[in-house]
Amino acid sequence: MNKPALRIDADDFELFGLPRRFALDRAEVDARWKALQAEVHPDRHAAAGAAAQRVALQWATRVNEAHRRLRDPLQRAAELCELLGAPVDAQRNTAMPASFLMQQMAWREALDEAGDPAAVEALVDEVHAERRARFAALEEALDTRADGPAAAAELRALMFIERFGEELERRLDALGQ
Repeated sequence: MNKPALRIDADDFELFGLPRRFALDRAEVDARWKALQAEVHPDRHAAAGAAAQRVALQWATRVNEAHRRLRDPLQRAAELCELLGAPVDAQRNTAMPASFLMQQMAWREALDEAGDPAAVEALVDEVHAERRARFAALEEALDTRADGPAAAAELRALMFIERFGEELERRLDALGQ
């Protein structure tokens, strides 16, 4: 099989030939995925026999999984944190600064009190502004300072913000928006 010169256990960035950066051009990620898939897709190796087909399937699966992670900013950030020696470990590490915990409580109270779509929309705007600020801080921690622990903390906050944003969308749907 004519597979990429990389190891199947290479990190996603290495596999795609991309720099280990949070800020990536999505079109470039997609272009690298297409190029890799064209090289490793099992259909390309249909005449090579069962063993080659299994290897091609492993490669295609690996490339697809890497593509999914690189396209998703939270998963991409999690991989970078891991590579910097600061795994996010969101299931066990839930420590957050007191200011963020207070903000979470204020948002929850505001959502509980929001009785109309305009109130929920105002909260959506506030949460989106915080999300943008957190993504900027995450990018700075990863790409400028290479500060894995700071990036992991930002990422844990963003994971909460994403879940809360989904809750806001459900509330808007329930209110007929």
